[in-house]
Amino acid sequence: MSLALGPKQLQLFALCLCLVPLAINADLSFLFGNITLFNVNFKTPTLLGRSLTVKSNVHIDNSVDPNIQEDSHLNTYSLIKKYGYPAENHTVTTDDGYVLTLHRIARPGATPVLLVHGLLDSSATWVMMGPNKGLGYLLYEQGYDVWMANVRGNTYSRKHIKYTHLHAKYWDFTFHEMGVYDIPKTIDYVLNKTGFPQLHYIGHSQGTVVFWIMGSERPEYMDKIICMQALAPVAYLKHCKSPVVNFLAEFHASVSIVLKLIGVHEFLPKNEFIVMFNQLICDETTITKEICSNVIFLTTGFDKSQLNETMLPVVVGHAPAGASTKQMQHFGQVRRSGDFRQFDYGWLRNHWRYNSITPPAYKLENVKAKVALYYSQNDWLAQPTDVEALHRRLPNVVSHSLVDYPEFNHLDFIWGVDARELLWDRMLQSMRSYDTDNNIDTSN
Repeated sequence: MSLALGPKQLQLFALCLCLVPLAINADLSFLFGNITLFNVNFKTPTLLGRSLTVKSNVHIDNSVDPNIQEDSHLNTYSLIKKYGYPAENHTVTTDDGYVLTLHRIARPGATPVLLVHGLLDSSATWVMMGPNKGLGYLLYEQGYDVWMANVRGNTYSRKHIKYTHLHAKYWDFTFHEMGVYDIPKTIDYVLNKTGFPQLHYIGHSQGTVVFWIMGSERPEYMDKIICMQALAPVAYLKHCKSPVVNFLAEFHASVSIVLKLIGVHEFLPKNEFIVMFNQLICDETTITKEICSNVIFLTTGFDKSQLNETMLPVVVGHAPAGASTKQMQHFGQVRRSGDFRQFDYGWLRNHWRYNSITPPAYKLENVKAKVALYYSQNDWLAQPTDVEALHRRLPNVVSHSLVDYPEFNHLDFIWGVDARELLWDRMLQSMRSYDTDNNIDTSN
């Protein structure tokens, strides 16, 4: 089958193709005018002239450390357990029926800290780089009781009391519902379980977005926060450089229609084929190592010097971890509007839902908890100009720090080789100062 497409149609179809379930037996050729741009065979994809046969018995290159191979398949609980730390699984059910998994590196009696992951990520992000390299382990070693959230729709939170993840209704959410339901319920659970009146909050990327929304819509929860440490904080996307987010903003209406037509409700589904295919590309060979680096960082920016490329098989074993299409569309809308506001359903449905033809902006003035902002120059999603706009709107920013390394990027905040020296130590010092203010002992 051949398709003759213009430039914009080609871009749109290419994006949608990435979202189509991959169990397809077909050959497609893409034509631009009279030129064949590339051929796709779903059984044997061709990359840089090399045919990669996708079979169920594909293995990562044998030169990869067996520990890395194993870690790419272990879940968060098993990773923590493997390296000798006290691991726990907990379950939280939200008021609208989503069943969330919460992971813990348990230090009973110590100050709780809640870590909330970013877009297309999971709790694994805080530990998958291993001891001495993962922020989750570092916080535990510093005396904290570490809790790691998983928002609805990701690998560990795909259950609902009424729907399965195969139902379209299950995926009818965006990051708005995470801020209104998931995070408040998780905070209540942690405080109830530990007996503490407050906790530290560390959010990365979307983990900051949901915090601002919680503050806007559930301001009473600000009293339960010792201090919010915002890594790569996202709210405004007016100067966003991410090609993925910018594409969703540019083709918002068209993407909406096409994705509904082809029945895709989950964006970038995490399944065995994708995991196998990513690991096949991200082995230790010189050629494919370069390809993998660029693919992973297409959305967020890329800083080769801070990426531990040896760990790429582990990274792609755990990410992408799932998100809803509506959630991704919402990011595109924020970029397109230049404002941080609720989901845009179109003027008629907006009027019905919001009593306004435009979605209401989030009330950042309600985010009254102490907030520390950490951002970087090379972050495609959280551009310094947009972070400064956020800073001006938040009423209680206690510090804002530009990372002293020009190439530091969006994912370096959690995976960067030098993240501890460039960022984490400063953040820990800030946390300690507020522990003293709250008379909470974390020395045990």
